[in-house]
Amino acid sequence: MQTPRGIARIADLANFDAIIDVRSPAEFADDHIPGAINCPVLDNEQRAQVGTIYKQVSAFEARKLGAAMVAENIARHLYKHFQDKPKDWRPLLYCWRGGQRSGSFTTWMRMIGWDACQLEGGYKVFRRHVIDRIEALPPTLRFVVVCGATGSGKTRLLDALSEQGAQVLDLEGLAKHKGSVLGRLPGIDQPSQKAFETALCEQLSRFAPERPVFVEAESRKIGVIQVPEPLIERMRASECVAVEASRDARIDFLLGDYAYLGDDVEDLQQRIDCLRSFHSNATLDEWKQLAAAGNLPELFAAFIDQHYDPLYKRSQNKNYGRFADARPVVLNDLSPASLAAAAGELIKALT
Repeated sequence: MQTPRGIARIADLANFDAIIDVRSPAEFADDHIPGAINCPVLDNEQRAQVGTIYKQVSAFEARKLGAAMVAENIARHLYKHFQDKPKDWRPLLYCWRGGQRSGSFTTWMRMIGWDACQLEGGYKVFRRHVIDRIEALPPTLRFVVVCGATGSGKTRLLDALSEQGAQVLDLEGLAKHKGSVLGRLPGIDQPSQKAFETALCEQLSRFAPERPVFVEAESRKIGVIQVPEPLIERMRASECVAVEASRDARIDFLLGDYAYLGDDVEDLQQRIDCLRSFHSNATLDEWKQLAAAGNLPELFAAFIDQHYDPLYKRSQNKNYGRFADARPVVLNDLSPASLAAAAGELIKALT
């Protein structure tokens, strides 16, 4: 069926010179179509104000005030962002459901003379598209799951694989978290669940099905982010490689990779308290004393021996069905040269 004039669909996204999200800044921050710019026709406060009037007074009064605000904001955006655009410039605009907010802006742009279009169904339809793609894509891909105890350099191995041209899905990078209870990154907030899934969908869509996709073994949650069920189930049924590094090499690696934990003792102690469901109060108190003393080598050694390794041994065989047959990747050290060599051998063996 032919799309009505001035209306576009998800399949048409690549046909536009710009994608303009006219929702509020808060909606845009929560998630948006990749590459979109935010030109809100109602800001956060205005949207709340109009919504309150709609509920407490009447729809007419809300539309009357909203229309004045929308007109003023559209005029400001036209002055600020679009005066340099030529007549053949073609923008796509969207709001939550493809309704009045994007419709009003699209109408003004078409009156000016641009071939502006409104996304049918708005962000709501895009969100449905993301969910459907995350469900459909994992079964079409061959994942190779990189397993290994904490501190064995799995993420660095993924980096080395990527540098040598392999397909890599870095879930921790997308989630902005290192995965463990200590994995929150300093000064960096995790994305919303929706934004994570949008980025994940975009990444999955780029992979060639005929080539393996290397991905680190993960639990169902990375910090506050939930790994979508279709992906985690596919990963847990996939072939595995097992990274093996010495205890000393792992401690040295953790001391470098988590050095920032020593900068804020109170924060580190709060993170240790998050392990209360796994360990006794006496053990946690001992670890917090090591944190207070700045004794990270002994603290990380205790984490490895008493928390990470026992947890790893329990979880891998349980969660990853093909872990027993995993290809071993033995690393004498975790230097860039060793990781690069291991990556090269994996690519040669598995592609």
